[in-house]
Amino acid sequence: MNIAPLKREIEQIAKDKGMDRDTIIGALEEAMKQAGKKKYGLEKEIEARFNPDTGEIELFEFQEVVDVITDPDNHISLDNAKRLDPEAEIGDEIGNKLNTEGFGRILAQTAKQVIIQRVRDAERDIVFEEFKDRKGEVVNGIVRRFEKGAIVVDLGKSEAVLPAKEQVPRENYRPGDRIRAYVLDVNNQAKGAQIILSRSSIDFLVKLFAQEVPEIYEGIVYIDSAAREPGGRSKIAVASRDGDVDPVGACVGMKGSRVQAVVQELRGERIDIVPWNPDAARYVCSALSPAAVSKVIIDEVQKSMDVIVPDDQLSLAIGRKGQNVRLAVQLTGWKIDIKSETKMQEMAEWFERAVAVAGLGEGEADALVGDGITSLEDLAATSAEILGTAIGVDEAGASAIKEKAAELAVEKEAADVLAAAEAEAQAKAEAEATAAAYAAEREERAAAAAAAAAAEEAGDAPSDEASETEVDPA
Repeated sequence: MNIAPLKREIEQIAKDKGMDRDTIIGALEEAMKQAGKKKYGLEKEIEARFNPDTGEIELFEFQEVVDVITDPDNHISLDNAKRLDPEAEIGDEIGNKLNTEGFGRILAQTAKQVIIQRVRDAERDIVFEEFKDRKGEVVNGIVRRFEKGAIVVDLGKSEAVLPAKEQVPRENYRPGDRIRAYVLDVNNQAKGAQIILSRSSIDFLVKLFAQEVPEIYEGIVYIDSAAREPGGRSKIAVASRDGDVDPVGACVGMKGSRVQAVVQELRGERIDIVPWNPDAARYVCSALSPAAVSKVIIDEVQKSMDVIVPDDQLSLAIGRKGQNVRLAVQLTGWKIDIKSETKMQEMAEWFERAVAVAGLGEGEADALVGDGITSLEDLAATSAEILGTAIGVDEAGASAIKEKAAELAVEKEAADVLAAAEAEAQAKAEAEATAAAYAAEREERAAAAAAAAAAEEAGDAPSDEASETEVDPA
């Protein structure tokens, strides 16, 4: 196959695709080899070689020199071999150049398919080599199209995929929009090097702060932990390796410029920046901001905290649909139970009734709450040794308190059920009253409208002409 511009074509493909010249030549040789096998037989041992001097892809059939021919396609006798190479000996491989003229359309199509596949494989390897070390970076791209909920992003020389599960809810894009995303993974798959992007990852949030805050990039300030509900709210805990640098102030920036840049990129997602603290109680209190905390009861064994807040701070501490406390749990790694001061006071009153059987009172009840016992069931299950240490009661008194606590737990449960039923009935009554009021108002308006329509039809309402006559200045 003598192709005059073949060398120029090879150089052009190498330049356009950014591929190695030898890779393209290898693809051409493989294509020619498969085309030759189709023409001369799949069982033959055929090799293709590119001759740069002639610009020709040459085909060679190799046969083994043997005494007795058992495979006519791959064996050749010594006499015939010597005609091709006078120095041929038994066991040698003799190459016979084949005629490549007259290759038909089917053979040309086969060669084309092999070349295309080899070029694609080479492009995939190039993309993989370029992006395998960029995993964990933030990249910029342009939205090209949508495929089964995923967004295909053009990164320049390659395309990436932003799967539906890595997208942020309520974010919408159109083809041509610019987009920034985090390189989550790079897979060298058979269909091509697939670059997986993410905008919902916590790491994306961290990387954005690293780009906006020089102190984080330089390692002076670091993000110890982060929690995120994409599209809604995020929390980050920051610390400083330099005592003179305020980590929260560094992340917020002058007049909030740095954090606002991240918020804009995340399309309005709220971000709370709190100082990390080695003291778990202080850390949890900061994580629950902007809510104020009155008291914290720590259970080191269970790694849980009962956090008591003022009644007017309860909804703020919990957050909308529990979002604030949920993010605080993710951020700190502690199990957090939010309770109001009123609820804790009610519990202390129940405890006071329980310890009264041992001659104790309000002070001991408050001590039990302070030691992390926050329910009558917990009090009934507490050992006599712990009660003795906590409130100085003997074994007999402890047993009496535990027994009384168990009785009160049943009483309290019944009272809670009754209170819940009453609250539900009251809410239902209020809803019915509101609905009735709205219905009555609608009926009143309908009656007034009907009366007005009837009066107008009967001629009781003044006509436009009469009205004009009455207001005539003359």
